[in-house]
Amino acid sequence: MLDTMPLEAYDVKHPLLHEIATMNANTHERRVGKAYLRELGISFAVYAILLVATILYGRPMQEGVLRTVVLLSPMLGFCLMLWAIARHLNRVDEYLRRYLLESFALAAALTAGLTFSYGFLETAGYPRLSMFAVWMVLGATTALVCTVRALRQR
Repeated sequence: MLDTMPLEAYDVKHPLLHEIATMNANTHERRVGKAYLRELGISFAVYAILLVATILYGRPMQEGVLRTVVLLSPMLGFCLMLWAIARHLNRVDEYLRRYLLESFALAAALTAGLTFSYGFLETAGYPRLSMFAVWMVLGATTALVCTVRALRQR
């Protein structure tokens, strides 16, 4: 009779069973990672295509509702990116989910501090920055926080 007990029911301290459990986890992590990169890549491509189309065709249009809709169309790609990130967070294990959310929270706090500080500098005569700059700062601080945390874990 075939053994139908799930792998988790066995003692994974046994070297062979531990090897199988680790291999299955690594396969799952790779599959989840590939799915995330595929979904994020497709959504970024949608964003880039719509952004180029908006710049080429939306800016010269006459003012009105249609122009507004066309100029906001790259947000479709952005929403798809958010969807890909949310799906990724639902697919990963609890440790990685917590790690990613902590990293993003630290980056958001750092971004808030930097942009709030720059707001004071604007009152001292520094040039006003576009809200697009905040997004770039958030991306850079997220990369910085993830890099520092990865180096500290070594």
